[in-house]
Amino acid sequence: MTSSFSLNTLKPQPGSRRRKLRKGRGIAAGQGASCGFGMRGQKSRSGRPVRPGFEGGQMPLYRRIPKLKHFELVNPVYYTVINVGRLADLSAGSTVTMDSLVKDGLVTSPKYPLKVLGSGDLSVKLNVQAAAFTVGARAKIEAAGGSCEVTD
Repeated sequence: MTSSFSLNTLKPQPGSRRRKLRKGRGIAAGQGASCGFGMRGQKSRSGRPVRPGFEGGQMPLYRRIPKLKHFELVNPVYYTVINVGRLADLSAGSTVTMDSLVKDGLVTSPKYPLKVLGSGDLSVKLNVQAAAFTVGARAKIEAAGGSCEVTD
C-alpha cells in the first residue's frame, strides 16, 4: 500500500489551527486595554488566578467537610488465628484441623476459618489443614517435615 504523502509535506488541515489571540494591543484589536478581564476586582489583577478552592475568605469546602481517615473494607475477611509455636505440643504425625484444635483446647472460639501464623518454632511433623497460611508458617511446617493443605 502506497501513501500519497510524505513526512516533509505534512501540514494541518485548513482551519484546524487558529492564530493566538494577542491581547492588550489597542481597542480595535478586540481584546485591548483590560484584555477581557473587566475593569476592577481581584480577578482582573496581575498574578491571578486565586488558588483552587479559595472562596473569598469563607471557610472553603475542603475544610468544612469531615476529614476521612480511612475507608473501611466492604467485605472484610476474618480469621481464627493460631501461631506455629502453639502446635509444637501436638503429637507427631497428627492431622491438625479446626475441630482437632478445639478438641485439644488450643482454640476456644472457632467462629471464623483457621489461619496459621509463623511465630514460634516447630519440630514435630504435622499435617495442617487450614484456610490460610503465612509464608513463614508454611516454611516452618514444611521444614519440620509436615505438610500444609489449604481448605475452604
